Amino acid sequence: MFENLDVFKMSSAMASHAGRRQALTAQNAANVDTPGYRAKRLPSFADLTQSPDQHPALRATRAGHLYGVGAEVTHARVTEERNDPAPDGNTVSVEREMLESVSATREHSRALAIYKSALTILQTTLSRS
Repeated sequence: MFENLDVFKMSSAMASHAGRRQALTAQNAANVDTPGYRAKRLPSFADLTQSPDQHPALRATRAGHLYGVGAEVTHARVTEERNDPAPDGNTVSVEREMLESVSATREHSRALAIYKSALTILQTTLSRS
């Protein structure tokens, strides 16, 4: 019933994206000692949804409406880190991975809070009818 509402689609896409970011962070951390490994990154959910110049598939069709957020965000392009590599060619920074992990966790928590809040509003509205 409510899976067709944009707020639920958006929060679901945001949670999925945060999960992908967390998985990449874990993969990077696991390869911290692998010679030649390049750290991988996903842009933040906010960057994907707020920069139509870089992501033409995400465009607002009218004020307050974002068309097609689910598929494009969950299939966002993974990029390699361009930091100065260590002598063994590895670009993973443990400190950076810790910050990325916290950022992804916050993004996921925010998505759950949005979903929970929208669900509460929907339940309240339906109980008053």
